Amino acid sequence: MLGKTAGGLYWMFRYLERSENTTRLLEAGMRIAVTRSSAAVNEWSSIVTTAGARDAYLARHDDFEAGKVIDFLLRDRANPSSVLSVVEAARNNARLVRTALTREVWEATNECWMTLKATLARPVSAKNLTEVLATIRQQSGLVRGALHGTMLRNDIYNFTRLGTFIERADSTARILDVKYYVLLPSVSHVGSSLDNVQWETILRSVSGMRAYRWKHGGEVTPNGIAEFLILDPQMPRSLAFCFGKVVENLGYLAMNYEERHACHALGDKMQKRLGKTTITSIFDYGLHEFIVDFLRDTNALGRQIEQDYRFTE
Repeated sequence: MLGKTAGGLYWMFRYLERSENTTRLLEAGMRIAVTRSSAAVNEWSSIVTTAGARDAYLARHDDFEAGKVIDFLLRDRANPSSVLSVVEAARNNARLVRTALTREVWEATNECWMTLKATLARPVSAKNLTEVLATIRQQSGLVRGALHGTMLRNDIYNFTRLGTFIERADSTARILDVKYYVLLPSVSHVGSSLDNVQWETILRSVSGMRAYRWKHGGEVTPNGIAEFLILDPQMPRSLAFCFGKVVENLGYLAMNYEERHACHALGDKMQKRLGKTTITSIFDYGLHEFIVDFLRDTNALGRQIEQDYRFTE
C-alpha cells in the first residue's frame, strides 16, 4: 500500500474518533460545571486546555464563557480540532482513499459530514447541547459500524484501527487529566463527596458507568474508577485496552509486510509498561505526571508510525 493511502486511512479514523472524543470532553465539562456552578468558568477553561486548544481559543476570545467554549469546540473553523473541522478533514481523507473503502463506509462518512454540517450550521445553545452531542456520537458510530461490518481484515483495516485507538487512548488520558489535575479545586477535596461526584461524572462521560458497576458492584471509588479507565483490559476506552489493540494491529501489519519497525518495539514497550504497573504505583508517582508521560509517549508512537510507514510519500 502507498504510504499516502495508509496515512489517509489512519488520519480519517483519528479525526472521526476525535469528533466523538470532543463531545465527551464537553459532556464532562458540562456535568461538572453543573455540580460546581460557582466555578463554572474554571471548568470551561479546563476543557479548552485539555483539548489542546487554549492558545487558539485565547487568540479569539477573552473569557471562558460556556457558549463561546461550546461554539469554539464544536463549530469554529478557526479551530482545526473543532468537530466541524475534523469531520470535514475525515471526509476529505475518505475521498483521498475512496478506492480503499467499501461503498458503505464512504456513504456513512459522507452522511456524517452532511448531517453534522447541518446540525452545526448555527450556534448550539446549552439547552440543545446534550442532543447535539448525542447526534455527533451517533454519526461517528455509524461509520465505525460500517467499517466493522463490511471491510476486509487486511492492512487497510489495520491502519484505520491504529488511528482509532491512538486517538482514543489520547482522549481517555486527557479526560482523566481534566478530572484530577485541572478540575479538582484543591487537595482538601480529595476523597470528599465532591471528589466522588466528579469521578462518577468522568466515568459517565466515557459511557462506562454501567460496565464499571458490573465489574465492581455498587462501590464507586476514585481508585477503582482510575484503575478501570487506565488498566482494565476489558474496558474499550481504557488505556490498556487501546494499547492492546494498537499492538495487535501493528502485529498484523508486521505479518502482512513481513517486516518490523521501530514503532513495533515502541508499542510493545508501552503495552508492557501498562501491564506491569498498578493503580497504587500510579497514584504514588502522581496521576497527572503519569498522564503527561503517557501522552508524550503516545504522541511519539504516532509520529513513529507515520515515519515507519511513510505517510507523506
